[in-house]
Amino acid sequence: MSADDVSLLFIHGFNSGPEGHKVGLLREFLARHGMEDRLRVPQLPVDPRRAMAVLEAELAAAGPAALVGSSLGGFYATWLAVHHDLKAVLINPVVQPWRLLADNAVELAAATGGDGASVDLDALDNALRHYEVEEIPRPENLLVMVQAGDEVLDWRDAAEFYADCSFYRSLNGSHAFDDFDAFIPLVLRFCGIRCESP
Repeated sequence: MSADDVSLLFIHGFNSGPEGHKVGLLREFLARHGMEDRLRVPQLPVDPRRAMAVLEAELAAAGPAALVGSSLGGFYATWLAVHHDLKAVLINPVVQPWRLLADNAVELAAATGGDGASVDLDALDNALRHYEVEEIPRPENLLVMVQAGDEVLDWRDAAEFYADCSFYRSLNGSHAFDDFDAFIPLVLRFCGIRCESP
């Protein structure tokens, strides 16, 4: 695949979307380089199976693509990268999202427009586990970027699971990944997208 053909599929995290901060920074950067049409950012439903159906459809329409997944999007991106042999950059990725379900039941209810009783945590747990990847067959396809100051996730979970992948850890930071704009050239280069300066 040539750098001129690669699309970038950004997979947002839970309670985020196409208007998220990192997406905005990516859009601005790509627009400055005349490549704004390279970025695809679908709004994902909360249900994992429906979310994956949306992502599979985006990949089918995109042609050659690379992935950027943030938080829960990093979990989805891992499955897609393994099953489609794609390059992926994972930003503060969730390794086992089902472990976070009980702590986020209220947020899940709000995201699905219901109350706490309307969220079937068992069904959500099972659906997420369906996309668990037990090992990374091609670790060279993944770049994992974490910040030790992540207030939501323990970066050491990612360090352990993605131990054979390219791995970047910065001190402090946050779950949102502070100063993401400074890392965009690295992200694009890893994904096979070349940008002339600036």
